[in-house]
Amino acid sequence: MTYQIAANVLTMFLCAAVVVQSMRMMRSLNALKRNDLGQMVSALDQATVQARLVLSELKGTLTQYSSRAGDTARAKAISDELRMMIDIADSTAERLVDAAAAARRVEPVERY
Repeated sequence: MTYQIAANVLTMFLCAAVVVQSMRMMRSLNALKRNDLGQMVSALDQATVQARLVLSELKGTLTQYSSRAGDTARAKAISDELRMMIDIADSTAERLVDAAAAARRVEPVERY
C-alpha cells in the first residue's frame, strides 16, 4: 500500500512538472508569434542565399585546383629530369677535377 501511495505522489509530481513545462513552452510559442515571423524567414532566406554563394565559390576553387593538378604532375616530372641532369653534371665535374689533379701530380718531362 505504501508503494502505491509513493507511486501516486511521484506521478503527481511528474504531472505537475509536465504542466509547468507545457506552460513554459506555450509562453515561448506566444513570444515567437509576437515577434516578426516574416523577419525571421527573410533572415533565413538571406543566410541560404549567402550559403549558396559560398558553395559556388568553393566549387569554383575546387575546379581551379583540380585543373592545376596536371600542371603539378608535369612540374614534378620536369623537376625529376632536372635533378637527374644536375647529378650527371656533378659527376662529370668531379671526374674533371680528379683528372686535373692527376695531371698535376704527373711530373713534367724535361726538355733539352
